[in-house]
Amino acid sequence: MSAAGPQRGASVSASCTREANDEIRELAAQEDRLVLDAFGNEDAWRLGSLLVELARERGAAVTVGIRRGAQQLFHCALPGTCADNDAWIARKSAVVERYGASSYRVGAGFRAKGRTFEDSSRLDPDRYAAHGGAFPIRLRGTGLIGVVAVSGLPQADDHALVVEGLERFMAAE
Repeated sequence: MSAAGPQRGASVSASCTREANDEIRELAAQEDRLVLDAFGNEDAWRLGSLLVELARERGAAVTVGIRRGAQQLFHCALPGTCADNDAWIARKSAVVERYGASSYRVGAGFRAKGRTFEDSSRLDPDRYAAHGGAFPIRLRGTGLIGVVAVSGLPQADDHALVVEGLERFMAAE
């Protein structure tokens, strides 16, 4: 075995770790940036409707759910979705409520350590899923008050749709 073999492997590993850490920092920055001053029932309707509109423009079959605490404020299942999407929303939202971070960031944190959420979190996978698409609704000066979630696309796309929706929602305020 040449000396270059292990170094090359170490370099790839360091590069992957650096990329994973960069991704986690970007996800955390999104959460820091997307903090609201207020969020009521009408806001949930506007945000949810905006997400549905974005999905329809793209021909995306998704389910959208918004909760404030234990109360469901918005729910829409577009054609092409099924009850499994509701279950994914519930499981991803449970991760946000437990960890106080987006479901995508929680999953990325486990992946960055070379682990899977399912094997390492010690949580019931029927109740928790650290896959992208659920995002914390935070109020400035208050903290986490709810969750906005999308299910139906690959996890990075679910996450990106929620982030785009929140950015547009905040820009319209």
